[in-house]
Amino acid sequence: MGKGRVLVIAGSDSSGGAGLEADQKVIGTHGCYAMTATTALTAQNTLGVIDIHYTPPDFVRKLIDACINDVGVDVVKTGMLASAETIRVVVRALQEHHVMLTVVDPVMVSTSGSRLLPTEAVRVLREQLLPHTTILTPNVPEALLLLSDAGLPTEGPQNVNDLITIAKAVQSLGPKFVLLKGGHLPLKKGGDVAKTAVERALMVDILYGEGVVTKMETVYQNSKNTHGTGCSLASAIASNLANGLNVIRAVKYACRYVEAGIKTSTDLGHGNGPINHFHSTYTLPFAPGQFIEYLLDRPDVQPTWREHTHHPFVSGLADGTLPIERFKYYLIQDYLFLVQFSRANALAAYKSRSIDAIVEGAKMVERVHHEMALHVGYCKGFDITKAKMEASQESQACTAYTRYVLDIGQSEDWFALQIALAPCLLGYSVIAKRLSSDPNTKRDGNTYWKWIETYVADDYSDAVNVGCVNVKKDLVEKNAVLQSPHRIEELVKIFIEATKLEKGFWDMGTGPRAL
Repeated sequence: MGKGRVLVIAGSDSSGGAGLEADQKVIGTHGCYAMTATTALTAQNTLGVIDIHYTPPDFVRKLIDACINDVGVDVVKTGMLASAETIRVVVRALQEHHVMLTVVDPVMVSTSGSRLLPTEAVRVLREQLLPHTTILTPNVPEALLLLSDAGLPTEGPQNVNDLITIAKAVQSLGPKFVLLKGGHLPLKKGGDVAKTAVERALMVDILYGEGVVTKMETVYQNSKNTHGTGCSLASAIASNLANGLNVIRAVKYACRYVEAGIKTSTDLGHGNGPINHFHSTYTLPFAPGQFIEYLLDRPDVQPTWREHTHHPFVSGLADGTLPIERFKYYLIQDYLFLVQFSRANALAAYKSRSIDAIVEGAKMVERVHHEMALHVGYCKGFDITKAKMEASQESQACTAYTRYVLDIGQSEDWFALQIALAPCLLGYSVIAKRLSSDPNTKRDGNTYWKWIETYVADDYSDAVNVGCVNVKKDLVEKNAVLQSPHRIEELVKIFIEATKLEKGFWDMGTGPRAL
């Protein structure tokens, strides 16, 4: 969530496509914080408004005060203000709270042409609210109504130049800027009003203020899903202003946001459906700090993960039934694996972008080097020397697994490499907890208990390994929230493949091997 605070003073739309409901969606997608002062409850849907229940103006003021006095506000956006008295209340609130930035969507004429504000309310809005308005966002019928109320000419526009003239005239009524929305007036390619559906080519919005005319052109979209476009556009402008953009950029980006919202909308309801407010946002399928839990709980991960962590090789270690020659072969391959594991972590250090990550990668190599020394000492008890291990040939399983990890490190980014390395570290951690807490794990007389105790049962608790696992988990969680949903799916596939290859390493230890 960004720092921008936007207070919306408007009516509620029970169907969620317009009004406060749409406003909050838009503000949220722009990274701002939305607050609301509800002027009316509307029973409506995509087919139209069924009924309206108005909020007493004095209560609207209490809603405004409650928000601004506590949270504060950067931009106020108004929508349906319903009555002359409510408009007066809003104006007094803006003055007394010294609100500097306002976006006013006049909401006077519906898409179908119905009047939504009584005559007195239009006059009060024009005389009292417009002088406190940073950006006014009328559609063409609303602009003409304001001009008519002010006694100014109200000829219907026939081309882009007429739209500019109307925008300038409305701006003279008080607002600093006017964004005249051309959605009701499709144009031909040359800029004249389209007379037939075939001629519709362009939609043009005119922004005028501080003596500058800015045209926002979009390709005409033949879509019925335009419910709430006015509300959404004004809230997008307010959010952009709250995020520090200047007026022209705030309006330009808001127009593109709504354009994309129409283009990517899906049909909802039986009438004019809402736009897609979330076309440029995404939601990760896990909460921050919970990526590993989510990963291991996925249905496509669980079968492979269980085959790895509950492998017969591990069970043979736990109960002491694993043939000794197979275990000795495994020890040799594990040493060769650690050599390549060090290379992978050195590569991770190289691919790191921060000095802290580089140092952590180097420390990881040092930890693995220390673990290899422990490994060598342990292997002496089985008459396996360091020279013998280094002279041995890698098994296909060891080569397949380690080269896959290194290939990911070369062809993908730093985080993908961490995911490829994760099954080894996470797997040992999971196995450690399971075996150490399982009463059936044999301790007395088990040839492999010392190995379990040293490398598994302590859950990496010695100085070498605890930092390894915990740091890796922290790094994975920290970077997981920076990925897109699509990238998460790609990383899951890498994790599954690496887990299969890690399981292959166990398979190697259960086959008939001889030293």
